[in-house]
Amino acid sequence: MNENTATAYQGMLRDDALKGKTIIITGGGTGLGRSMGTYFLKLGANLVITSRKLDVLKQAADEMEAETGGKVIAVACDVRKYDEVENMLKQAIDTFGRVDALMNNAAGNFISPTERLSSNAFSAVIDIVLKGSANCSLALGKYWIGEKIPGNILNIVTTYAFTGSAYVVPSACAKGGVLAMTRSLAVEWGRHGIRTNAIAPGPFPTKGAWERLLPGDMAKKFDFKNRVPLKRVGEHQELANLAAFLVSDFSGYINGEVITIDGGEWLHGAGQFSALEMVPDEMWDSIEQATRKAN
Repeated sequence: MNENTATAYQGMLRDDALKGKTIIITGGGTGLGRSMGTYFLKLGANLVITSRKLDVLKQAADEMEAETGGKVIAVACDVRKYDEVENMLKQAIDTFGRVDALMNNAAGNFISPTERLSSNAFSAVIDIVLKGSANCSLALGKYWIGEKIPGNILNIVTTYAFTGSAYVVPSACAKGGVLAMTRSLAVEWGRHGIRTNAIAPGPFPTKGAWERLLPGDMAKKFDFKNRVPLKRVGEHQELANLAAFLVSDFSGYINGEVITIDGGEWLHGAGQFSALEMVPDEMWDSIEQATRKAN
């Protein structure tokens, strides 16, 4: 680690920056959602983490509380179902008294040639990413407007939401829709004191992700570091710092923005997955099986 990258592992905000705030994170029990949520707890926030797998959530909640001393509740919720979203919101309010921010982080993806996808696979990604984000935003928006609470929505999108990308077409379509919703709600709900922003992360690897999806030496050949001008991938703390700033009051005049954090990757070559044209046809079967297990 050199002097320039040492700060990538450090928290950015003061310890009480999110004190008293309650934040809902969809898909908050694993991966980047968990990393961001853990930092929110360290800054004094209360946390509600949701997904469809309650056992995974409960274990994550226990571990996050033990690490930070904060308060986390785990609520099973399929964001595709509006009644479950409303129930999740009710549990959050019953536990903490109010909710201040929502982070739409839940996602699904199929890395595949588009012609190999079924219409159900396409719909599954659209429903989780776009419909799920819309359901949660609608439920929270109604609550905040009705209670006159200045809420805050932070959507996790991706750079291919605005560049497009081969081999992840359903995800690109869904994330593009979330980005349009971000900008639209920022204008419409701004008068209610509700801010809506988005983060477009570049490569922030989670443990074993590429090894599972790209067999053999393909993971090394498809090394994201080679596509990033800074010649490294992102550290989870760097993303957590940005997310914490955007859900804090320190960013109170930022509204309707999408902030890219990718080391310049999308400028170097738009469409993160387009280089998968190097994958031979016979290898797509094993990639497809690994992707299905991961979703």
